[in-house]
Amino acid sequence: MFKLIARIVLGLLAILVSLVLLLLLSIPLAGLGSQGRIQALTNVTIPGLNGEPDVRAYVAKPDGAGPFPVVIMIHEFYGLTESITSMADGLSEAGYMVVAPDTFRGSTSSWIPRAIYQVSTNDPQQVNADLDSVYAWIESQPEADPARIGIAGFCYGGRVSLLYSLHNNRIAATVVFYGSSETDPQVLKNLPGPLLGIFGGADNSIPLEEVAALENGLKTAGIPHEITVYEGQPHAFMTNMEEIRADQVKNQVWEQMLAFLDANLKNAPSTRSGQSIAYQPGFDWDYYAMLVFEHAFGTASHGH
Repeated sequence: MFKLIARIVLGLLAILVSLVLLLLLSIPLAGLGSQGRIQALTNVTIPGLNGEPDVRAYVAKPDGAGPFPVVIMIHEFYGLTESITSMADGLSEAGYMVVAPDTFRGSTSSWIPRAIYQVSTNDPQQVNADLDSVYAWIESQPEADPARIGIAGFCYGGRVSLLYSLHNNRIAATVVFYGSSETDPQVLKNLPGPLLGIFGGADNSIPLEEVAALENGLKTAGIPHEITVYEGQPHAFMTNMEEIRADQVKNQVWEQMLAFLDANLKNAPSTRSGQSIAYQPGFDWDYYAMLVFEHAFGTASHGH
């Protein structure tokens, strides 16, 4: 009997080890072809500053000569995808030049373990350096108005948008879609412009207590802001322009973003002057653990 139990236990351990090895092997395999996918999605190569690598980006421009207000649009933890480029096109139709850079330097994947690997191995200082290259390139473009440059991001990109606005005190407006937040007023007071935060009431990866703490932190710091929780909406509910146009709630969120950008970027850029700070928070393992659950087993809706 003991030998039988031992064989069963050893068999189960062997299966578990095999599954772990397959999972680990799947991460590099899921990255195969990423460079080709990024090349196919992007249409501009932005020169890197200070010896940094060039940055591939998708750029969408309105009709006409400009100069236009500009939004830097940051992708989710999957990397740059067609869902992001579709939203860049949608925003350009509203009169904005949109630059959607690849912040993973050639990596994109719909496989969740690979997505987590992309985020956890991506240095925030490297991301800010690449976005500095993007910002400098935008300033050099005749179609762009350098006094009206904002940033918007989704999920991982929402966090990046907040951190870059703390890094670059010339960002005129910041939009955070369900990104892990900073809540310390002493940090938030350095934001150079107003902030719009959009969250889902059914998003288990970002507790509503954290959303409330963000709002209180912005209020204490004296930063103009709008924080909205859309009841019943899961994490990553803004998927692509086709679904945004077809869905009443998603369209309402899109119109809220346009109103915010029109008020704070297109028509009246911020006159605040924040202080750039060297802010490097640790990797939020709790947030990304819950994010995996949301995408793999929870209510997160995705068109990937």
